[in-house]
Amino acid sequence: MSVQVPASDNGGAAAQVADEVFGKEYNEGLVHQVVVAYMAKARAGTKAQKTRSDVSGGGVKPWKQKGSGRARAGTSRSPLWRTGGVTFAARPRDYSQKVNRKMYRAAMCSILSELLRQGRVSVNDALVPAEPRTKAFVDRIGQVGRTRTLIVTETIEENLWLGARNVPNVALSTVTSLDPYTLVSADRVIATRAALKSLEERLK
Repeated sequence: MSVQVPASDNGGAAAQVADEVFGKEYNEGLVHQVVVAYMAKARAGTKAQKTRSDVSGGGVKPWKQKGSGRARAGTSRSPLWRTGGVTFAARPRDYSQKVNRKMYRAAMCSILSELLRQGRVSVNDALVPAEPRTKAFVDRIGQVGRTRTLIVTETIEENLWLGARNVPNVALSTVTSLDPYTLVSADRVIATRAALKSLEERLK
């Protein structure tokens, strides 16, 4: 079975897409888990610091225990010393969460299906302007305003990138770099027919 993706302004005819990718029920819990995992993976974590055991040196007692008149010291790498380690050293933390391939694909299909049901996905094969100008690009997709628009193509050509880079609330993405967070954040998605076909093949 197949479902129909309507054409956007100046986009030509509608496109037929596979029901198994664009006709899934919306699984809110799965989508939330995958989006959170995607965002968590981008976190860098805390910069590593060294404890007294990580700092090199300090294996020899600096001076004898008694008789020197100074405070007793067992190592020069104590946190009390300028060259010593940190008392409660920060450790790098891995925030990544495990999401297997089946879950990721199911979440992407769920998002695309819900966007299509809400009328927020359209097809347009004339996205690349003839010249690298913002006006030429806006004429292709219509006025954007405050609507967050995501353009999905197989490859980002130079005229498309140059024409879209100064348009507010417009993001470009290839099929291979498309992620769940970008999809969820978009108010509308405009894709080429080739990009929709490639998405089908990747998510089946």
